Amino acid sequence: MSDDRRFRSEPDPDNPGWHTWQLNDTTRFNSWMFPKLLVRRDDDGKARLRMFPEHRHTNLGDNIHGGTVMALVDIALFACSRQLGIIEAGTAVTLDLNVHFIGAGKPGIPCDAVTELLKETRRLVFLRGIVEQGSGDIIAAFSGTIRKPTAPR
Repeated sequence: MSDDRRFRSEPDPDNPGWHTWQLNDTTRFNSWMFPKLLVRRDDDGKARLRMFPEHRHTNLGDNIHGGTVMALVDIALFACSRQLGIIEAGTAVTLDLNVHFIGAGKPGIPCDAVTELLKETRRLVFLRGIVEQGSGDIIAAFSGTIRKPTAPR
């Protein structure tokens, strides 16, 4: 389990190989938008954050809303960076995020943001990835930069 009392990540008993990714404060955006998120590191050195899209995550076309995809990607930058051993949970921030929508996602099918590290510097982490669903249907491609947390004063 994470040593940050604001955050919880532990092995998920229902999904071997996966860890939970949850804030302890259920009134914050992450918990409200995504009541269940799972994260894992894959054998290829990438990490993935999984969401479980429901009706509330859809638009009027009954596809996953673009805002839902963008929120998933933003959270994935941090969850996957932690899985890759780059940062701990906490006060890192998103500096930029680019999302290219490629296809429609459907509710009821787990959706993964698969993330890979491009480069890490002393203060910055550069990442990219795809959002996929089902048997590899690509919903979006993304890239983003996060600034690592500063040491407490």
